[in-house]
Formats: sequence, structure tokens, C-alpha cells
Amino acid sequence: MNKLQEIRYNHPKVEIALEYIYVLVGAAIIGVTFNVFLLPNKIASGGVSGISTILNAVMGLEPAYVQWALNIPLFIAGVIFLGKQFGLKTLVGTVFLPFVVFLTKDVQPWTHNALLAALFGGIGVGAGLGMVFRGKASTGGTDLAAQIIHKYTGLTLGTCVILIDGLIVLSAAIVFDIERGLYALIGLYVTSKTIDLIQIGFGRSKMAMIITSKQEEVREGILHKIDRGVTKLSAYGGFTDNERPVLMCVVDQTEFTKLKQLVKTLDPSAFVVVMDAAEVLGEGFKRA
Repeated sequence: MNKLQEIRYNHPKVEIALEYIYVLVGAAIIGVTFNVFLLPNKIASGGVSGISTILNAVMGLEPAYVQWALNIPLFIAGVIFLGKQFGLKTLVGTVFLPFVVFLTKDVQPWTHNALLAALFGGIGVGAGLGMVFRGKASTGGTDLAAQIIHKYTGLTLGTCVILIDGLIVLSAAIVFDIERGLYALIGLYVTSKTIDLIQIGFGRSKMAMIITSKQEEVREGILHKIDRGVTKLSAYGGFTDNERPVLMCVVDQTEFTKLKQLVKTLDPSAFVVVMDAAEVLGEGFKRA
């Protein structure tokens, strides 16, 4: 455990303070991104910010005011219909994001190329949302509306989010043009991928399931030559019905080549299934 993690685990107030910093910094990134990429290029890639982009073009309404006018009632509705689980951090994100949009409204656009705006706007919004989520909060908006619809209609949460964001993107395509709608879809896709990247990180691990007749040799090699743990799972052959334990091991990408070479050397006929492990928590990897 590094020094920062040790402080966070031993001092809960520090952890809470860091969560608020995540929320504030994340909301600030989203607000700036909105003004320098999305709004000037009329890219309404879902959410309350997308609605404010459309209303700004159609009625000339100030985006920050529109976001406040939608976010705060949605937060109150969320508390009424879904309970008080959102907490103060979500209220902070809900209020602070439009405040940053208002403060930075006069910042000059960084590009007038719609494709670049969709790509980098998606990255900025995704990075900001990823930080807010790491702060165990949200920026409210249409996510709360989706949760309310999910609760009272039985539709899955993912379906509700897609329906709402889809309607916003469709509205953008009608108000602006089809091309802007397509750019908005690009922005939405990049946002989702960037959120995953911020939440999970750059480091990817590999999980290997190894079926071998030389279990002990392979197990010893993984434990002592690669210095990774290994778990033996009970399994039976589907054809023979004989017991064939499976060795499960998780390694960093940098160690994967060593693992393959080790298994190949010890048992060339071993059967190995390899999968991506998006996030691994525990000894030797990331702390929860």
C-alpha cells in the first residue's frame, strides 16, 4: 500500500475530503469542456448539457441557467422518489457544474471542427464524469430521470438511459442537422469509453484458466518463477467425467508472456483459456 492509500484508509476524513475534490475537479472539467468544445459546435451528446445546447440554439437561453433549472428539480425528484442515497456530494456536483459553465461562458472555443469537438468533448466529459463517479457522486441530470423511470416502469436502467439520451440526440439531429446528430453519437461513445478508462485505469490484467496433466509443476512455476498466486478449481472432463482440476491465475499484461512460456515449457499439451480482467483488487494488485 502506498503512502497516499495508507493515509486514506487510516484517516476517513481525508478520504471524504478527496471525494469532494474528485467531485469538484470532475465537474469543473465537464463545465470547461462543454464551453470550449460542445456548445460552440452544437454537439448535444445527451444529458442536461445536451438539452441546454439545443435550447440555447433555439431560444437563446443561457446554458448554465437551463442546467440549474433542470438539475435542481431532478435532484429533488430523485430524493422524493428514490430516497436520500444521493447525498451531499451529488448535490454539490449538481450545483457546481452549471456554476463552472456560467464562469467559463466567455472562454473562446478551442476548435470549430465538429469532429475534433465531438472526440475531445467526449474525452473531457468522460474524464470529468469518471472523476465524479470516483468521488462516489454524480452530477444529477438525466441519470436521475432514468433511475426514476427505471423504478416505476420496470425497464432496465441501461434502456432508460439510452432512451433519454437517444431522444436528446434525435432532437439535436432535427434542430441542427443529421450530421450534428451523428457527431453527438460519437461524443456519447467516446464519453462512455473514457469513463471506463478513468474508473478502471490503464493497467489491464489477464486471467488464465489452465487445464494441465502437470498441475503441480505448473502451480509451483507460477508461485515461484512468476511470483503470482494460483487457485485450484474443482472440475470434471465433459467427455471422460474424470476429475480435471483447473488452475486459475491472474497476471499483469507484462507477466503474461512469461506465463505462456512457462506453461508451454512444462506442458506443451496444456489447454489454456485467457480472458481480459478489467479490474483486479487484492494482494499484489490494486487495493479496493
